Amino acid sequence: MTVGADAETAHREAVDAVREGLAALPPDAPVRLRKKTSNLFRFRGGAGGLTVDGLDRVLSVDPVERTADVAGMTTYEDLVAATLPHGLMPLVVPQLKTITLGGAVVGLGIESSSFRDGLPHESVLEADVLTGTGDILSTSDHPDLLSGLPNSYGTLGYALRLKIELAPVRPFVRLRHVRFDTAEEITQALAEVAKTREWAGERVDFCDGVVFSAREHYMTVGEMVDTAPYLSDYTGQQIYYRSIQDRDTDFVTIHDYLWRWDTDWFWCSRALGVQHPVVRRLWPARYRRSDVYRRIVALDRRTGLSQALARRSGVAGVEPIIQDVEVPVDRLPEFLAFFHDEIGISPVWLCPLRQRDRRSWPLYPLDPDTTYVNVGFWSDAPLAPGQAEDHHNRRIEQVLMGLDGHKSLYSTSSYTPDEFDALYGGTTYRELKARYDPDGRLPDLYTKTVTG
Repeated sequence: MTVGADAETAHREAVDAVREGLAALPPDAPVRLRKKTSNLFRFRGGAGGLTVDGLDRVLSVDPVERTADVAGMTTYEDLVAATLPHGLMPLVVPQLKTITLGGAVVGLGIESSSFRDGLPHESVLEADVLTGTGDILSTSDHPDLLSGLPNSYGTLGYALRLKIELAPVRPFVRLRHVRFDTAEEITQALAEVAKTREWAGERVDFCDGVVFSAREHYMTVGEMVDTAPYLSDYTGQQIYYRSIQDRDTDFVTIHDYLWRWDTDWFWCSRALGVQHPVVRRLWPARYRRSDVYRRIVALDRRTGLSQALARRSGVAGVEPIIQDVEVPVDRLPEFLAFFHDEIGISPVWLCPLRQRDRRSWPLYPLDPDTTYVNVGFWSDAPLAPGQAEDHHNRRIEQVLMGLDGHKSLYSTSSYTPDEFDALYGGTTYRELKARYDPDGRLPDLYTKTVTG
């Protein structure tokens, strides 16, 4: 598949429109992207400014070189649809269909291949970036810009076009769900898989886990295979995360494996009633997907309905706790013990992660010699009278810092400026900001992700 002349022309026109849109904004106007979808959970006001229509297509797939040339606002749903027919996939495919490639690079992403292939930005070969100055720069000429993009959340510039590596796939995935009674046992298993890329003498292509309680932990390892004796379907009435408790072995297509979490937004569709058998039969299949559920949550945040219902039930309110955090693997039992004791949300997602190479990514620094575990949790917790509205999230941050961990910034953050600088490369960030957005046309990272 090569770049067609029409696609290339359309891409150039879309790029010109974005650049002209930035130039037309008043110097003091906030700069935001008008995107059709979002996977951020910082629900804040403010009008959008830059239209990104036309920057949402796969421009080419090279099956020989195993690369793809992709516009920055292309969703992984569309990217995977373009690569799978060639027997290829992005090295890391974040869990939700409407996450964009550019969003996963500047805002991070993770999935069950991350124990082997790191994070999405590590497979970027080059990118064209619209900076705050209005210039479009290639990271081939500005390698410091590429190293500074991850975790910059568009505050240094917007990735308009990216060339990424691809990995070969097989048609099916054989899953093994292995139960452990303690956090220590699953921690040891995750560390072993990350180190050896095997489990029980068999190859592991994918690895993640689910914690249902302090006494019920599952590690799921997946191996890509050419044949399958049967196939399970979790896009209809069956629910994937429940199968983890019921099956030792399972088979799905590679397509369905990549999107196994999207149908029920991991398990968060439960709060919307979508897992009730009657509701599920009546809920159209095309609406059983993460972007639909997020719009419902956004509506609830605007109307305050869940807060009002919580207060009527006798609590001071509820605090949304929607976070993905990383801790070194040997600190995982400590974090889970704290989490069960003080937060009490379940289930919890686990995903082992190792940086793919020894390059420096200063705004989200990881030790390339350390295995980390991403812990994901997405729910509400009741607030007691007198507790601050970010009580639980702030407590999680404090514990994380004591465990040499940190978290993604797509949701609520309460770090102080000094804490934020220490965790997210503050000195380097300011140097990059002065170089690529000297007039401050784009938001500051701390302002965008913490203070709003």
